[in-house]
Amino acid sequence: MDIDIDFIDSRKGSAKGSITVPSRKVSALEPATFEEAITATQFGKYNVVLGFLAGIASLCAVFDTSTMSYTFVSAQCDLNISLNDKGLLNAVTYAGMISSALIWGFLFDVLGRRKLLILGFLVDAVFVFMSVLTQGLPLLLVSKYLQGFIINGPFAAVSSYISEFHCAKYRPIYQMIIGSSNSFGTVLLPLIAWLILPRNMDFTIVNLNFHSWNMFLLVSGLPAFICGILFVFFPESPKFLMTCGENDKALKVFQKVYSINTGAPADTFPIKQLVDETKLDVDMKNGSHITAHRTKQQALKEGWQQMKPLFLQPHLMKIVLACAIFLFVMMSMNMLRLWLPQIFQIMNDYQKTHLGESASLCTMLSTVSSKNQTTGECVVNTDNAQVYINSIIVGCTSICGNVSAASLIRFIGKKKILTVALITSGISSFSLYFANTPEMATALSSIFIAGGSVSNNVMVSVAVDMFPTTLRTMSISLGMMIGRSGAMSGNFIFPYLLESGCQAPFFVVGGLMFAAAALSFVLPNTDMKPLT
Repeated sequence: MDIDIDFIDSRKGSAKGSITVPSRKVSALEPATFEEAITATQFGKYNVVLGFLAGIASLCAVFDTSTMSYTFVSAQCDLNISLNDKGLLNAVTYAGMISSALIWGFLFDVLGRRKLLILGFLVDAVFVFMSVLTQGLPLLLVSKYLQGFIINGPFAAVSSYISEFHCAKYRPIYQMIIGSSNSFGTVLLPLIAWLILPRNMDFTIVNLNFHSWNMFLLVSGLPAFICGILFVFFPESPKFLMTCGENDKALKVFQKVYSINTGAPADTFPIKQLVDETKLDVDMKNGSHITAHRTKQQALKEGWQQMKPLFLQPHLMKIVLACAIFLFVMMSMNMLRLWLPQIFQIMNDYQKTHLGESASLCTMLSTVSSKNQTTGECVVNTDNAQVYINSIIVGCTSICGNVSAASLIRFIGKKKILTVALITSGISSFSLYFANTPEMATALSSIFIAGGSVSNNVMVSVAVDMFPTTLRTMSISLGMMIGRSGAMSGNFIFPYLLESGCQAPFFVVGGLMFAAAALSFVLPNTDMKPLT
C-alpha cells in the first residue's frame, strides 16, 4: 500500500517564501522518517490540547520572572526595600536560571522530556509556595533563586517537546503560540495583581504575617502545579524515542496521536515501520553515537559525548551566533520589561502629587532617587489602577504582535520577521527619550515589548531548527543561559542608569536591539527544514 504524505524531503531542499513543499509516496512497508511519521498523524484534537498545555507551561516562566515587578509596589514598606534591592530581586531569578541551564539541557537531551517536565514544574510550584512565607528579604531572595534554578529546564524543554509533536509545516506556528502565551502571561499577571494587591489582606497565622502580596505570590504558583499534574497524562516525545532507538515506543506514540486526531483505530495508522536513527549517518556527522535501547547509565555516559559537537564545526558558529542574539535581545527586553511597572508607578505618583499634571517621561523619571526610597515615612500609593492598566496594554500589544507574526511567519519567513521586529524595538526604545506624555510613553513601551517578544520567540524557533535532536535542548538552554545572564546584569545596571539620567536607559536598551538586528542578517535560513 502506498500513501501520500505532505512532508519536507531534505534531499530536495527547502521551500523559500512559500509553504508549497514536495511530497512523495511512502510505502507502508518502507521505514519512515520522523518527518513522514509525524505528518501522517495529521493535525487535530491532540495538537490543540497540546497547545493548551504549552500555553499554561509558558505562564510559569513569565510568572517566576515577573511577579517581583508587581510585588514591589505593595511590599516595599513591609520588606523595607530600596531601588537597588528591587534590581537585585529582579535579577536573582535569572541568576538561578543561569546556574542550572547546562545541567537541565544535558538531562533533557539525555534522559528525555516527559518525566523531567513533570518533576520540574512540581518542584517549581513548591518553591513558589515557599516564597509565600516570606517575612523579610533573605527568604524571598532564596526562593526566587530556587525558582529560577528549577524553571529554566522545563521552560527550555517545552519548546523542544512541542516541536517534536509537529511537522515542519506547524512547528514555527506553535513556537509563536508559545510566544503568544508568554505575552498572555504579561496580561494575566497585572490583572491578578490588580485584583489582589490593592486590597487590605493583613492577617497572622502561627506568628507569620501575611499581606495581599503574599496571596499574590500564592496564586502565581498555580500554573506550575497544574502543569506538573497535566504532563503525567502525556507521552514521551516520539522524536526523542526514535533518537534513542526506541522505535516500538515511538510508533505507539504516533499511533495514539493519529487515533486521537482522526478518530480512527490506532492500528490503521498508515506507517508500520520507522527508520533506525541510531544507525543513520547523521549521528556520525553530529559527532555522537547513541546506543539503541540504552540504559540510564549509558545515556548519561553518552550524553557527555553528545555535548562535544555543539562546540565543534559545523555547530560552533551557529551556537555562538544564536547565543549573541539571545544575549542582546533578552538583556534589552528584560531591562525595560521588568522595570515597566515601577516606571508606571513613578508616572502615577508624579501625576498624583502634581494634581494630574502631565509631563514628559524624562521629567517624571527625574524624581527617582534611591536615597529617599527607605528614609522617612514609607507610604504605598494603592490608588494606582493606571499602573495595572498600562501593564495590560503592554501585554495586549505583545499578544497582537505574536499573533500577527504567527500568521505571517509561513509566508514571510522567520529571518525577515526577526530582523523587522528587532529594528522596530530599537526605534521604539530610542523614541522613549522623546516621549512628552504618559500616553506616548505607554504606546512606545508597548511597541518595544511586542517587538522584543516576537524576536525572542522567533529566535527560539530558529534555534530549534538549527540543531539536531541530540543537541536541541542543550543549544536552547545554552542560548537562554547567555540571554538570561544579560537579563540579570541588565537588571543590576538599570537602577544606576535611571539615577544617571533619562538618556542612558533608553539609548542603551535600543542599542542592544540594533546590535541583535545586525547579527540576524547572517543567520541561516531554516524555513521549512525537517528536524534532524
